[in-house]
Amino acid sequence: MNLTKEFIIEWYGGHDYEELLFADGLDEAIIGIDPASFRIVYSRTKAIKIMMRQMDEEEAMEYLEYNTFNAWMGDKTPIWVDDTMWAW
Repeated sequence: MNLTKEFIIEWYGGHDYEELLFADGLDEAIIGIDPASFRIVYSRTKAIKIMMRQMDEEEAMEYLEYNTFNAWMGDKTPIWVDDTMWAW
């Protein structure tokens, strides 16, 4: 099952989902939510593959490392899992 922004909002509807922080355009890379912190969990590998629709792999990795993976947006900053070894 692919988790989507809409599914997570519906599933956690009783909570303050307004505080959830989603990465724009990367819903297909969502792999879960941390129930302790209500942070969205993303696959780095899937995010890179999504960005490779618009640029080559090196550009995608560089762009995401600088603009997304290492960005701090407060306590709700998404978690980016390095799943390279098992996300073939």
